[in-house]
Amino acid sequence: VQLVESGGGSVQPGGSLRLSCAASGFTFSHYGMSWYRQAPGKERELVAAITSSGGGTNYANSVKGRFTISRNNARNTVYLQMNSLKPEDTAVYYCRRLVGDYWGQGTQVTVSS
Repeated sequence: VQLVESGGGSVQPGGSLRLSCAASGFTFSHYGMSWYRQAPGKERELVAAITSSGGGTNYANSVKGRFTISRNNARNTVYLQMNSLKPEDTAVYYCRRLVGDYWGQGTQVTVSS
């Protein structure tokens, strides 16, 4: 199992970023996927999750209405579209398969003016 995140970077408050997580080594369409984040000095927290078909999603209250999780099973990729970014969204963002302890290496998102 391999999960590789990309798309992080630095952005001003109010800006947008789209994270991608490319999956390999398993049948992607069979598994729900999720995004977590960890800010300095804080515990890792669930940001969003999506079912295997993409028909169901769930979000942390702190990102509802601003972030959108989606997936493309033909491309074995899960996305996190982040809009209206705030400084408190600054963190390392990780992709995780919902079954089993499989994580990506993380991608840094920094929101600062």
